[in-house]
Amino acid sequence: MLSRQRPLMDGGIMWPAIVDSFKKLDPRWQVRNPVMFIVEAGALVSALFAIRDASIANGQAGFDVAISLWLWFTVVFANFAEAVAEGRGKAQADFLRRTKSDTFAKRIVNGQMTNVSSALLRRGDRVRVDAGEIIPADGDVVEGAATVDESAITGESAPVIRESGGDRSSVTGGTRVLSDSIVFVVSANPGESFLDRMISLVEGAQRQKTPNEIALSILLAGLTIVFVIAVATLEPFSMYAGSPQSIVVLIALLVCLIPTTIGGLLSAIGIAGMDRVLQRNVLAMSGRAVEAAGDVDTLLLDKTGTITLGNRQASEIILAPGIDRPTAYRAAYYSSLADETPEGRSIVLLAAPGAGLAPDDQLFGDQQPRVPEGATFVPFSAYTRMSGLDYTDGSKLRKGAPDAIRAFIAQQNGGTSSTDDAMRSDVERIARSGGTPLLLADGRRILGVIALKDILKPNMRERFNRLRAMGIRTIMITGDNPLTASAIATEAGVDDFLAEATPETKMALIRREQTSGRLVAMTGDGTNDAPALAQADVGVAMNSGTQAAKEAGNMVDLDSDPTKLIEVVEVGKQLLMTRGALTTFSIANDVAKYFAILPAMFVATYPAMSALNIMRLATPQSAILSAIIFNALIIIALIPLALRGVPYKPRGANAVLRENVLIYGLGGLIVPFVGIKIIDLILSALHLTGAA
Repeated sequence: MLSRQRPLMDGGIMWPAIVDSFKKLDPRWQVRNPVMFIVEAGALVSALFAIRDASIANGQAGFDVAISLWLWFTVVFANFAEAVAEGRGKAQADFLRRTKSDTFAKRIVNGQMTNVSSALLRRGDRVRVDAGEIIPADGDVVEGAATVDESAITGESAPVIRESGGDRSSVTGGTRVLSDSIVFVVSANPGESFLDRMISLVEGAQRQKTPNEIALSILLAGLTIVFVIAVATLEPFSMYAGSPQSIVVLIALLVCLIPTTIGGLLSAIGIAGMDRVLQRNVLAMSGRAVEAAGDVDTLLLDKTGTITLGNRQASEIILAPGIDRPTAYRAAYYSSLADETPEGRSIVLLAAPGAGLAPDDQLFGDQQPRVPEGATFVPFSAYTRMSGLDYTDGSKLRKGAPDAIRAFIAQQNGGTSSTDDAMRSDVERIARSGGTPLLLADGRRILGVIALKDILKPNMRERFNRLRAMGIRTIMITGDNPLTASAIATEAGVDDFLAEATPETKMALIRREQTSGRLVAMTGDGTNDAPALAQADVGVAMNSGTQAAKEAGNMVDLDSDPTKLIEVVEVGKQLLMTRGALTTFSIANDVAKYFAILPAMFVATYPAMSALNIMRLATPQSAILSAIIFNALIIIALIPLALRGVPYKPRGANAVLRENVLIYGLGGLIVPFVGIKIIDLILSALHLTGAA
């Protein structure tokens, strides 16, 4: 895989992260995080007071220095959390940069082939690549077929097939052709390639805050402002009460009141979420896409290749009454020549012997089939769901989905075929068995039914049950007729299905779901999937698919595994759970710190407040310093959880809420009491608990 799991203490990441932690102290960087900007400002002011107190030999100087140092540590530790998360992405970016190289390309211009540097290639150029050569740029194959080693991008050693036509035409610069040769059209200018985009994304250069992050940042900023005002009013109040507090003590109180824990970890959580998606070989174009995956309500899954194995093969051709075998098989052969899908090619292979055609008549490589002079091929289209041949005399040969063929016959002749009723039982029988029936027609005449077989992937019902436990509704999308779709949907265990799907019906379904307030995710690999991928809230395009699909989606699966969408949803939910858990912990642990600092500040003036000193800390000075030290160390302690994420199990929102409250809410109350008390005992043992 592209992104291998790195240990959290990887020296190659840790040392640069430590350096970056200090670079990020630049106020221009810190101002993006209001909470940590306030902490840094407080550290600076505390340092100035420490210098002042030291110059006048004030006994408060040591305390001020200690508070100031730990406030600086708080900011540095928060920067460190973000730098470690970014460092993991930078390490992946460095690996990708090493795969880039300036190679020579065989550019074809006006039929002439010349060698040029890959840096000179531009969108629209035609390039030939032979066995053993590096593919110099991104593009779509327009001629030939070849096996390609994509391990430089995906990490998988098994070669893949890239061929013209269909949905496996996309090639990526930096990969190597292992056999045969292809001609492709360049789809990206230098600096705009898929590899360049990957490098930019994984190192965080284009990471933007997600809507939830922005909303939480606004909430944290609002809380910070409220506490700044509240603490500012304590100074005149304490002076009036006869127990004036130093500015350093007030700053310490402010830092312990504001949500520094989640403020320091918020950015790291978002970056780590994108990193976890990349570990599954899925490239997220933005953190927004990962976050949206966690909120998905409806999952649209193509039947072929996702729920089923996707290698549908023609198994038999059933003849219509009165039609002889050579006629039907020849019609099946010619009507499928323009169908570049695996199903279409399987029909060509099945029909050729029965049609009495020699092997060199078949459409393989650069050979062309012998067809009647002047006849025109009609390629397969997801819109028409048919392919065929138009003869010069006006007659039309078609093969396709039963409803599409019936509509075609009605359009051509104003009625239905006389043999249609005779073939309906065969169509229904194939559909009920989970196969896919295709009708074969010559003008108004039905010639037969072609049966395609497909196999359900293992453990699909368990996967859909898992999604259902998450509260996600699954919808299977297929071009099959309703009978076939219903049979496979029942066997797989999906919640609903869309049969006889076209790009328009896919779009209508997505919009209908979104209008109902649901977030929709889907996968796709073809140009006809591009509109739906763009419309969906989460669109996962297959890396093997067309360039149009990859540009329309907001994620790209480098392994081209449509079921990966299930894992993406789980990562998105884990991201949201992690952010919620640490926010709960952060706010809860602030409560405990009140019990450490407030009694220490006012117990001399209000002796009754000693009842709040339930931790029985050694001195007021020790109480304040212990709380500040704990406030800094807890950020470091939570970095592994922020990077790895909260363990995720499929369950409802109510169960997740209960767990957050019980584990992270209650833990956020208990841990500070224990931690601050331990620090106080250490300070006492070191005789650092002087009177305030």
